[in-house]
Amino acid sequence: MRAAHRTIVVMRHAKAEQIGHTDFERALSRRGHADGEAAGAWLAALGVDPDHALVSAALRTRETWSAVAAGAAWSLEPALDEGLYAAGPETALDLVRALDPSVECVVVIGHNPTMAYLASMLDDGEGDPEAGNALATGFPTSAVAVFAYSGDWPELDSASARLTGFHVARG
Repeated sequence: MRAAHRTIVVMRHAKAEQIGHTDFERALSRRGHADGEAAGAWLAALGVDPDHALVSAALRTRETWSAVAAGAAWSLEPALDEGLYAAGPETALDLVRALDPSVECVVVIGHNPTMAYLASMLDDGEGDPEAGNALATGFPTSAVAVFAYSGDWPELDSASARLTGFHVARG
């Protein structure tokens, strides 16, 4: 049996307002909406077409997903996860490992430092050198890391995915 070829997109939410009723309820800034759409356009240009989106339930990540989906012309409804809001990288990895076997491409949108750690953790160091260098310099708002993974979701582990692209969207 051949290993499944999968795509994992790890993204930090776009630029948010500094103040909200609570941190969980902070909305995207005007720039954040534009950056999210730019990220979606970049992903669509790469040919990324997710069949699952795992998104933190926080307002700024939900709004990031909406902007990314609009920029990419995707109509996929996200799976909102309250646990992803405060999850550490291992928990975020466990959420990806638990995906249905039919999922071929997932977009994960969450918060730092978790998304930066998750992207660094997944990277096998054998991918695109330019993308790897960019990833190593930081994971600011609207950062997007794209990985290729050959295997089943439960076996996803540290250094098991190949970084194929990295972009910091600015609309």
